[in-house]
Amino acid sequence: MKIAYFVNHYPKVSHSFIRREILALERQGFEIQRIALHGWDTPVPDDTDRMERERTRYVLRRGALGLLSPLLRCLLKSPVRFFSGTALAMKMSRESRDRGLVYHLAYLAEACVVLSWVRSFGARHVHAHFGTNSAEVVMLMRALGGPPYSFTVHGPDEFLKPMGLAEKIRRSAFVVAISSYARSQLYLRLPHRDWPKVKVVHCGLEKGFYDIPAAPLRDTRRFVCVGRLSEEKGQILMLEAVARLAAKNIEIELVLAGDGPLRSELEELIEQYAIGPQVRITGWISGDEVRNEILAARALVSPSFSEGLPVVIMEAMALRRPVLTTYIAGIPELVRSGENGWLFPAGSLEDLTGALEGCLSASIQELQAMGDAGYRRVIERHSIDVEAGKLAAHLRAAEGRGACSPT
Repeated sequence: MKIAYFVNHYPKVSHSFIRREILALERQGFEIQRIALHGWDTPVPDDTDRMERERTRYVLRRGALGLLSPLLRCLLKSPVRFFSGTALAMKMSRESRDRGLVYHLAYLAEACVVLSWVRSFGARHVHAHFGTNSAEVVMLMRALGGPPYSFTVHGPDEFLKPMGLAEKIRRSAFVVAISSYARSQLYLRLPHRDWPKVKVVHCGLEKGFYDIPAAPLRDTRRFVCVGRLSEEKGQILMLEAVARLAAKNIEIELVLAGDGPLRSELEELIEQYAIGPQVRITGWISGDEVRNEILAARALVSPSFSEGLPVVIMEAMALRRPVLTTYIAGIPELVRSGENGWLFPAGSLEDLTGALEGCLSASIQELQAMGDAGYRRVIERHSIDVEAGKLAAHLRAAEGRGACSPT
């Protein structure tokens, strides 16, 4: 079965789960066309991502002029469908608070390019990731006469702003939620008749990531926090916790693995709190380097204020390291406090500090037992070949139901 994947930005360091899913579906016999809006000029540290970039077609690579010819072809070939798509784009603009009509007409033009490419490839279905502009582009592509589509919703962005989710799902073949929490948030926004369209498929890890000899946990005072340096990830709170512990003469080390818009502010706070010897910022690093940082740490800490279900938590558990994180969104579906890590209230400096102290005071044997429990749980719930198999079944079922006319 030939399908196309459409993503806003691909490949991307923080979106390795999309690459894993595509490659797992190919192992199951799918022929997959990669289409993205952005990503052709973004540095990526992984060799696999560089190969994926070479296999991807980019809608905006030729700029706005590259959209004009496909748009005119759609207009001249099927004016009725084109004006139907235009009306749909206008409707979506009325449901959007932060993006005016010009953005949604741009999505229509992008949909014309996607339609041309998927027809040329012979795709029977298009799957997008995220319920934001990616889902709107493939919905408009369908309205223009393209194949059926589906998309994966991660949260939290899709739940924070009105963006016509109900309309996107109504017109889709199905929609994927990455957790039970995400499914509940879609149920909240959908009429009951559309609930059966929502399928739970977890993000996954490939066997090569975790099917390796267990690396014993070292008696280290180091924690690693992996992710984009941004407000929602809670790194500022983490620095405050490190400063508190350092003031109590408790030995601790923190590695912030990642980069992002908050980096300069974090560097200023590190200097202000005089915790330079305790904190290191790596910048963007490859997947192998992330793995090495996790293995060198006592535990992963993720003090996020807003999340879906971070893949790095799965990675740490697959590497048999305990996790300290907040009980928000889909995280408690994977992390169990006292069994494979610590859960604490988001935004609570006292509880974050307490979790760090608890981890520092635990014996290596206790931490290793937590790591082993985490390994068993994540392999049970997040094997990419198992989860891709679920998605494959939904794709084949959608094909078996036949392609309904765009509405």
